Amino acid sequence: MDTRQDTRQDARQQERSLGELFSDLTRDMSTLIRQETQLATTEMTQKAARAGKSVGVLAGGAVIAYAGFLALLWAIVYGLTSLFGLPIWASFLIVAIIVLAIGGIMAWRGYDTLKKTDLMPRQTVETLKEDAQWAKEQTA
Repeated sequence: MDTRQDTRQDARQQERSLGELFSDLTRDMSTLIRQETQLATTEMTQKAARAGKSVGVLAGGAVIAYAGFLALLWAIVYGLTSLFGLPIWASFLIVAIIVLAIGGIMAWRGYDTLKKTDLMPRQTVETLKEDAQWAKEQTA
C-alpha cells in the first residue's frame, strides 16, 4: 500500500512540476514577445526617422528647383538677352535647362539616399528567429 501511495504522490509531484514548467514557459514567452515588440518599435522608429530625412531632402530639392526656376528664369533671361542679343525664347530655354538640371540632381540625390535606406527591422527578425529556435528547444 505504501508503494501505491508513493506512486500517486510521485505522479502528483510530476504533474505539478510539468504545470509549473509550462507556466514558466508561458510567462517567459510572454516577456519575450513584449521585448521583441519593443525592439521592433524602436528599430522601425529609427528607420522611419532616417527615411523622413531623405524625403525632406528630396522635397527640399524640388522646392529649391522650383523657386530657382522662377527667380533665375527672369533674371538670367534678361541678362542673356541684354548681353548676347539672344531672342527671349532662346534665353528662356537656356535658363530652364540649367535650373532643371540642378533641381534634377538634387532630387536624384534625395531619391538615391531614400532608396538606400533599409526599412526592414533586421535586428528584430534575427532575434525572432533565435526566439523560435529557443521555443522549439524548450518544448522538445
